[in-house]
Amino acid sequence: MLINKSMKTNSYIRSLLFLPLLFIVLLHIPATFAGNKSYIELPVAKTEASNPAHEISLDLKSSIDNETIEFAYENMHLDEMGLSKQAFNYALKGFNLLVQEGRIANDTIISIVDFSLPSSRKRLFVIDLNDLQVLFNTYVAHGVNSGKEYANQFSNSPSSYKSSLGFYETQQTYNGGHGYSLKLNGLEKGINDKANSRAIVIHAADYVNESLIQSQGYIGRSWGCPAIPEKLHKPIIDKIKNGTCLFIYSTENSYLKQSRIINA
Repeated sequence: MLINKSMKTNSYIRSLLFLPLLFIVLLHIPATFAGNKSYIELPVAKTEASNPAHEISLDLKSSIDNETIEFAYENMHLDEMGLSKQAFNYALKGFNLLVQEGRIANDTIISIVDFSLPSSRKRLFVIDLNDLQVLFNTYVAHGVNSGKEYANQFSNSPSSYKSSLGFYETQQTYNGGHGYSLKLNGLEKGINDKANSRAIVIHAADYVNESLIQSQGYIGRSWGCPAIPEKLHKPIIDKIKNGTCLFIYSTENSYLKQSRIINA
């Protein structure tokens, strides 16, 4: 009986000593796993304050200030993609003017062709202005008489086979010699307003491809149309058809001085 009583007493004492030890071990477990990258981290709840899109909104129906343009440009990483900030600035301000004048039917999409880039670069940008998202970024051809690698000569004249700069409104689609195509209405008098009579349209072209860039350093050229890759022409045309804005940009001084929209 004395042995059993002694054993129970020792067992009780050991249990009392074990509890503080267990407590200390439990306290050290989080610190042990904190340095281990394999641990599971709970997601952080997002709030409006943590989302910069709530701090500045792109209101297409009011004047667009430089801060808003800067925000949109940086938010979409357009600098990394190669789009000139000046082209984006002109595009948004001209677009805003055209929307206010009622000359653009669809104010959610803008397409920008940046001819300050060579044709070996992806210089067509299709942008969703509601979500501040680049929907397409791909190659686009310029006119055969506008230049070889760069487009640096422009014309509004028939049979010039040159590209025309400025703002356009997209129109309806049709099936023609290049298949599924999109008509364009030039919105700048004396600069691109003969687009319809010149049959300047957006269409697919097999000469707009990367294999030509690898072999000769630039893509093929059109008769003045902003031709795009065959594999992307249908989804791009379907996205921008029926009243969206297209802006074709260059650093050419004569256009920048002559354009009423640019200088408004």
